[in-house]
Amino acid sequence: MIPLILTALLTFIFLELNHNTLLGWLCALLLFIGYGYLYRHLLKPKGLLLKLGSWVLLLLAVILIVSFTMAPFKPVKAVEHKDPQYTDIITIRQGQLKGVYSADQAIEIYTGIPYAQPPVGQLRWKEPQDPASWEGVKICDEFAPMSMQPRNPEFINSLVSIIGYHDYTISLRDNFRQLNSEDSLYLNIWKPAGKVADLPVLVFIHGGSLQTGQPWYKDYSGEGLAKEGVIVVNMGYRLGTFGFYADPQLAEESPNHTTGNYGLLDQIKALQWVQDNIAAFGGSPDNVTVAGESAGSACVAALLTSPLAKGLFNRAILESSTLNAVRPAHSYRTLESGYETSRKTRQQLGVSTLDELRALPAEKLVDLADVDHHLTVDGYALTESPYESFSKGICNAEAILHGFNASESYFFTMFNPGSLKNYGDKLSRAFGDKADEVMKLYPASTNDQAKANWYDINTSILFSYGHYCLSRQAIAQGIPVYEYYFTKENKRLGNNHGGEMMYFFGNIPAKSKLFDDTDRQLEKIMMTYFRNFITCGDPNGTDLPRWDKQTDADQIFELGDQIGYRPEPFVKLNAIIDQLQGFESGE
Repeated sequence: MIPLILTALLTFIFLELNHNTLLGWLCALLLFIGYGYLYRHLLKPKGLLLKLGSWVLLLLAVILIVSFTMAPFKPVKAVEHKDPQYTDIITIRQGQLKGVYSADQAIEIYTGIPYAQPPVGQLRWKEPQDPASWEGVKICDEFAPMSMQPRNPEFINSLVSIIGYHDYTISLRDNFRQLNSEDSLYLNIWKPAGKVADLPVLVFIHGGSLQTGQPWYKDYSGEGLAKEGVIVVNMGYRLGTFGFYADPQLAEESPNHTTGNYGLLDQIKALQWVQDNIAAFGGSPDNVTVAGESAGSACVAALLTSPLAKGLFNRAILESSTLNAVRPAHSYRTLESGYETSRKTRQQLGVSTLDELRALPAEKLVDLADVDHHLTVDGYALTESPYESFSKGICNAEAILHGFNASESYFFTMFNPGSLKNYGDKLSRAFGDKADEVMKLYPASTNDQAKANWYDINTSILFSYGHYCLSRQAIAQGIPVYEYYFTKENKRLGNNHGGEMMYFFGNIPAKSKLFDDTDRQLEKIMMTYFRNFITCGDPNGTDLPRWDKQTDADQIFELGDQIGYRPEPFVKLNAIIDQLQGFESGE
């Protein structure tokens, strides 16, 4: 009976991690009870062959139960509490709408508001079009589907929560799968409850390598900042091949001769929507900050120099990515590179015309996200690289707050770590004839040293160096700039990629044991810095450690157990990358 008990236990663990329906649990329970009874009374005295056959049938039955009780697809609710109260009617250009109140009635939340027409059919790979109006009162209490993207099985997502985030909750409310669709150009708003006016506005762009991601992630929910008097907006935008496919035929048919930046154009459309409508929610269109994390931050770097984004925001926040190196490490390509990729994509798909491409089902294109997830210099949304534009004094923000985390590269190199055997080859591929200089800065005599060094070096290559470039360019242009270095450890993400967001957005759960009092104290400080910068372009305020604007990129403001300026951790390595790329700050 011990093997049967272990099999049952593993089955129920899988059903939980895979979010199967309660029917699956019931069927599995009856199956194991029934099999246990049959085994004890009928099968135990029988021969080995019959016993093995019964086990095969048992396992087939488990597979059938798992397959036929998969969680259904459902939209994500704006709030989790039962019987939410609905807000008063708000009127915008498209029509009237209602949202819902948070559990404590302090915040009004409006989700799934269309800011453009669905980019489907003949609108696939076209500039976003004005949204349609509607009749009656639209109830905005559910998030729109996430944009089309590759999907992991639910049990894999659960394992990521357990192993990566150390944060998994057993619940009867999560037995569903989240929707995804090409029809995803919707935005969401969090505002303080009641009548408000002229509040500062934060427009946030989620990350995900321009391949994945969704706007309802709790780490950057707008609820925490809304309680501090900030109206928070975020949005879905086209991802992967749907958002960043570059094709000469698409450029030819476009009235603006653009291609390759549909996701970026979606973000610009959302910013234009905010200008037109945010006053109805009590926000000021004249006091808008755009922010992003990871690939969303790379998009903010593009928005900083895009001629289409000029006048749509006042300030910018960039978390864990920029495009300000001469050759950005990720999320960026030339138009020629995009065209070369599109030629290969057409060959792979066996199509030659735009009509054939647009006729393909979304499911056939979604797995191409790994080849089309780059912002493109298209001559329209991006007329040149952000590095080149900044060097000419072009910047759409009056102040910039940005930075990176101490262990940014951990998740990006954990499956291909450094070792004594491969360390030299990795340095040679990354630094060419400068590899020996890097080896002197980061010598390794053990596997552990090689592994730790490679993590640090990749943090510089992928993240730190771009921020170092941005600070120097902003300082040279006289733009107030504040650069942080997040070092706080905790039992969740710590200072890995994305670990700072809960602190800045004020979303650390009150009862979570993954955080302690020092985390909550730092959260209060960081959220206040964030709010102050969003409000007036200066993070400083009463009872806060002084954070002066940056005048020397070699000094960086630490946010962790210690708060204050310290040397930038990769100055010497950054100098080597400067030599390889030919960086000039424009001074």
